[in-house]
Amino acid sequence: MSSVESFYRQYSCSYNNPLTCDRPLQTAQFVKGAKFCLECGFPATLAHLAEIKGNRGIYQVNSFLGVRGLGRLYSGIQLQDQRAVVIKEYLLPERSFNHDESSKRKETFKRVAGVNLADGRNQNFRLVNYPEAIADEKTERCYLITNDVEPSQTLSKYLITQGAMTASAVREVLNQVLQTLEFLHTQKLLLPSNQVQKGLVHGNISLDSILIKIEKNQSFYVYLCDFALWENLFIPPSIPQPAPPKPEQDLKSLGLVAFYLWVGRTTNSANGQPLDPKDAQHWPNTDNDLKHFLYRLLGLENPFESAEVARLTLSQLPLEGDANSLKPSVSPEQEKNRFRIPLIFLAFLALLLLGGGIWFLFGMLSKSQDDYTDWNKLLTQFSDVTSMTRGKFIYTVEKNSTWTFVVEQSPESGNRFKELLTKPIPNVEATFNYEEVTTDRQNSSSPIEKVRTDNKYSFAITSLEDKVTDDLNKKPIAYDGLLVFVTSTKKDGNLPTVLEGKISLENLQKIYTGKIKNWQELGGSNLPITPYSPTEPEAISLFKKIVLKNNPQNIADFETTVTNNKKETKDTLRQISSELRAGKNPGIISFGILSKTWDQCNGYPLAIVDGKNPAIQPLFHKPDRRRVTPEDNLCGKSRTYFDVKAFKSYALSYPLFVVYPKNDSRLEAGSLFADVLTTRQGQCLLSKVGLVPLQSMPENYVCKSLP
Repeated sequence: MSSVESFYRQYSCSYNNPLTCDRPLQTAQFVKGAKFCLECGFPATLAHLAEIKGNRGIYQVNSFLGVRGLGRLYSGIQLQDQRAVVIKEYLLPERSFNHDESSKRKETFKRVAGVNLADGRNQNFRLVNYPEAIADEKTERCYLITNDVEPSQTLSKYLITQGAMTASAVREVLNQVLQTLEFLHTQKLLLPSNQVQKGLVHGNISLDSILIKIEKNQSFYVYLCDFALWENLFIPPSIPQPAPPKPEQDLKSLGLVAFYLWVGRTTNSANGQPLDPKDAQHWPNTDNDLKHFLYRLLGLENPFESAEVARLTLSQLPLEGDANSLKPSVSPEQEKNRFRIPLIFLAFLALLLLGGGIWFLFGMLSKSQDDYTDWNKLLTQFSDVTSMTRGKFIYTVEKNSTWTFVVEQSPESGNRFKELLTKPIPNVEATFNYEEVTTDRQNSSSPIEKVRTDNKYSFAITSLEDKVTDDLNKKPIAYDGLLVFVTSTKKDGNLPTVLEGKISLENLQKIYTGKIKNWQELGGSNLPITPYSPTEPEAISLFKKIVLKNNPQNIADFETTVTNNKKETKDTLRQISSELRAGKNPGIISFGILSKTWDQCNGYPLAIVDGKNPAIQPLFHKPDRRRVTPEDNLCGKSRTYFDVKAFKSYALSYPLFVVYPKNDSRLEAGSLFADVLTTRQGQCLLSKVGLVPLQSMPENYVCKSLP
């Protein structure tokens, strides 16, 4: 089946996947009653307190939880008895499904979404319970109601936050899921249409359709959800439809899930492609019996006849840690030859390992500790800032700045960053709200001026360090920066490839002052350069400072060059996407602040060359921790991140500050707010909304939720 990213190509989404894009959520939050995303027209998320009428009750939406499989999740309640529920919303957007297709799928959804035992027994075979399936005849939506006893963490999320499972934990996952599959494949089941069916294939087993609930004693239970029977109804007809699933597909899919859990990742660190279980080098060697079992489950050798046979075989495996299970088989001849290694070589090897190994071990430990020394000194979470004062504080920021964008993002499910920061410590009556200041492009220091001249404002948040006067303090809270991006195509003459993924500040200046007008001058094909400028005053001010060197003539030439090409960053990215889909090859180059440009794939982010220094690419791939290159598929599932050490050397980086008076009653509020943002919780959340933390953060660090 094609990836979800390819499902809704009829919608011009900046991030190429409207189902997971945050714009439909933002539209619902800021435009009352909005039904569609303002950017691309995809169905917006459900509004807070929206009501869904079903046959068994009326359900009210509380908050958006995220995306799982082919649907969006919300917390909610059943209004009659205030019972908590989880609502999964499926979409049949009109550009992807015509009226007849939508109607047929809605009818099928109501008939098949949810299963129970045909004889009415209430047995727990670890299937998520669905009390009601609802198809909205007036809209493009269907809903599946779940009792809120559902464990919310998928195995995919578990893998990201916890890493690889031990072999014994993988065995337990297998045991529980095989027991559920044995039940599914053999029992008589009752569908919502009252149709009795003998046996049912799940057909959609993956890390995202198995949920894990961890108990206090660290034992766990896993549950199956999102059956292909109804999940596949929402695959657009333009996408190749999956064949009817068979029981052996469930076993193979479970084998792949177990393989990923044991290895601790799903992709090859060398090339970003899915791990291939046929490649022996990917397998752990801690439990050969489990490895052999998974080979059979995956169908790589002697496949199991059924889930029942597979579970029986699993129960008869030697316990993990038994000598036979950890020891690979060795022939008598190999056993004999093992002792023919010269003793002098063994002695030399022992000395080498003893000396070098100790040096390597302590060196690596020391390096690991050094990497996170600054991080380890930070307070853990907001509530650890014990000196927080009571009061209502107002701070100021520039309109359309980095801060006004990032505070509207949702680093934690259901919570915008602004909501987390308004009252950062729940048991302390201290609230922080900001007001935007509108400035023209010639005067971008107005937030700082407001703090200097108006006692109403306790502090400002700004990146314009050179505007901070001697009567003010400044505390850095994160790194911000500009990214320069160009059109990327799969055709010959692809700009990122031609430019070798980089551009110098000197050539960037020449482009934006009109001295270089064709990509041919930089080694490309005969293609006019179309330089765009964003509309955010903050980004323009910093570009003038860093790239144009605040030279009056350069700035005048810049204004002439981009006179007709000033657009919001999202509009530039959308134009690139639109022209590429139309078969054009636009020679567009633009720049924008990190938070609006880093997590997209319509424009390729160029590394920056500053003088004779090596090019610095600030974006890295998450799985294998290497810099992004023109050969990478930025639209793939692998996300990118900013490496702190690399970013400090990046020519277009700069700190973001909290600025407040030095000798004034307002000093404390600004200082304490900066302290909140520089806890581990604050730095982690800032990194999730597109800023770069001040210090290196341990990989897979999980932001602590508010107490």
